[in-house]
Amino acid sequence: MNHFDLRDGRLFCEGVALETIAEEVGTPAYVYSAATLRRHYAVFRDALAAEPALAGAFIAFAVKANSNQAVLAILARLGAGADTVSEGEIRRALAAGIPAERIVFSGVGKSQAELAFALGVGVREINVESEPELLTLSRLAAARGARPDLAIRVNPDIGAGGHAKITTGAGESKFGVSLREAARLYALASADPHLNVRGLACHIGSQITDLSPLAAAYGRLADLTRELRASGYRVDRLDLGGGLGAPYFNSPDPPGPDAFARVAAAAVKGLDVEATFEPGRVIAANAGVLLARVEHIHARPDGRRFLVLDAGMNDLMRPALYESFHDIRPLAPRPGPALAYDVVGPVCETTDTFAKSRLLAPLEAGDLVAFMTAGAYGAVMANEYNSRRLAPEVLVDGARWAVVRPRPTYDDLIARDRLPPWLGA
Repeated sequence: MNHFDLRDGRLFCEGVALETIAEEVGTPAYVYSAATLRRHYAVFRDALAAEPALAGAFIAFAVKANSNQAVLAILARLGAGADTVSEGEIRRALAAGIPAERIVFSGVGKSQAELAFALGVGVREINVESEPELLTLSRLAAARGARPDLAIRVNPDIGAGGHAKITTGAGESKFGVSLREAARLYALASADPHLNVRGLACHIGSQITDLSPLAAAYGRLADLTRELRASGYRVDRLDLGGGLGAPYFNSPDPPGPDAFARVAAAAVKGLDVEATFEPGRVIAANAGVLLARVEHIHARPDGRRFLVLDAGMNDLMRPALYESFHDIRPLAPRPGPALAYDVVGPVCETTDTFAKSRLLAPLEAGDLVAFMTAGAYGAVMANEYNSRRLAPEVLVDGARWAVVRPRPTYDDLIARDRLPPWLGA
């Protein structure tokens, strides 16, 4: 469920007509629903709480899905932690009110500076993904007199996800270590006086709509837990990652958080571990839309009809990057039979195509549309290709709304560049 709906022929976000925001802020623009964020987090939290084996589960929102401070602040006030993959994301989480002791630091290529920062602020846990990283963390911890909690990220050789580019658990992917290597590194970390190894972690992909790969991956993690304990090692945390899919309107709904929780509970039952979950897309995706305006309609003699929008692939990368589907809804649908459009943006790339032969209500130049399910991996992946300014972000909360990231000016865009002295005026 989300809080975007038609009322009297106009598309609303909670108590605000989206056309009001579009007219005042301009397009393209992202709009987030606070009520949807709260509801999705509560549904996920309550599904875990219903499983005794998951008592005390820790939820760390995947900041990479949506790092806007307003979004993070809403989730922080609900008790969410943060799953981060860079120093910048750690800083964003801290700034939004998520304390360091509720921040997990993951990522395959953490720099020494990033690890040192994480040690300095005292994050909850560092998920280590290789032996070189483990040795670097030990050296940095020794130099600072610290003893960080960590988990070894396991690559269970089970991939899953909505696209090959968002599958992270297959054996050939760059993430984590093999089961055999994990046991060796666990022993190495356990013997290190500067490290406090607490458990294991895994994350096999994103936009997962079939729970069987998750069940298999969790089963391998549980088996490794038993093996490590049989060898005398403490394992009291299992980070089971995220990846649960969100409904994108073009396919049957993925399993809900309740089914996901049952799979996780079955895997950890009897292990007496604290489970960590890192939902991102399932919380944020349907809590956001991207507003765009029709620039013109280019009708070709062959009957092809190009719907040219002011939003481009730089604003919403997912269709170009992953061939992803986003439902497109007019903010004020016109009457008449649906027409087939190739929906494109203004960027000078053929890949700047959102949809081909998409059936939509009749549209004219100046009409407004919304890309649905754009609250995750939307604004965070946007860029300034073609020197296009980043879209602003807006938060709606009931009848109130506010710009939570303004659109940069062209002066802002240019001012970041610096001419070398020999090219100066």
